[in-house]
Amino acid sequence: MTTAIDSNVFVALWNSDDVMNAAARSGLDSALEGGGLVIAAPVLAELLASPMRDEAFVDTFFKDTGISVDWDLDESIWRAAGNAYRTYADRRRKHRDAGPRRILADFLIGAHALRNGFPLLTLDDGIYRAAFPRLAIIKA
Repeated sequence: MTTAIDSNVFVALWNSDDVMNAAARSGLDSALEGGGLVIAAPVLAELLASPMRDEAFVDTFFKDTGISVDWDLDESIWRAAGNAYRTYADRRRKHRDAGPRRILADFLIGAHALRNGFPLLTLDDGIYRAAFPRLAIIKA
């Protein structure tokens, strides 16, 4: 089975001082044992902004680890992401939530995994459970 991976797993993995580093490494190892690994294109785009990581590093990492990038986000993924993002924004407004804001990329990542039938490996399962109740989530 192919597993989709959220950006935060790589951020923790690439930072040995991150408290979630061991969880990220363990989650990736377990997912790899179960089959292929894939990221949605927005994950790669987010990772290009990682401190001390440039495009060459990111590209080499994915090539060397065999993690594929799915560049094709079809209309159903965009619509599912948009609808989930709308629901999230409505909920924030209704509850006057002052917590950290989520960005559209989070919803594209979740919609990509859901529409393709991939479980999603993440360190932040709360947003995905709320936005995509039918998404299989693997908490690293």
